[in-house]
Amino acid sequence: MAKKAPNPIDKHVGSRVRMRRMMLSMSQEKLGDALGLTFQQVQKYEKGTNRIGASRLQAIANILQVPVSFFFEGAPHGPGGHVSTGMSEAPSPAYVSDFLATSDGLSLTKSFMRIKSSKLRRRIVDLVEQIAGDE
Repeated sequence: MAKKAPNPIDKHVGSRVRMRRMMLSMSQEKLGDALGLTFQQVQKYEKGTNRIGASRLQAIANILQVPVSFFFEGAPHGPGGHVSTGMSEAPSPAYVSDFLATSDGLSLTKSFMRIKSSKLRRRIVDLVEQIAGDE
């Protein structure tokens, strides 16, 4: 029997759970304990393998200190409709969320935001764009 691929919205919600958990420097085990689950179940939620029910998503939102809508920001459009981000501008591309959900992406973003000088931040962006070949 072939394995069914996770729903793209379930994967997106899971990646947003992971991103927020990592932003708070919270382990999967700690989130699981707060929910009365194992860290393996949290892993399955974060990968989109298992869907997160409405009441469980509300509990996760409370623990991670964000509104439930946070998990749907930038979500892919579903068949027959679209997911509202609650923002007037277009949602961020998926690769931004994917990057922020990694430990490197989160660490880089946190460190970058601690740099007080906007000129220095701009110079860093210029440097990275040059290294990447963007002009």
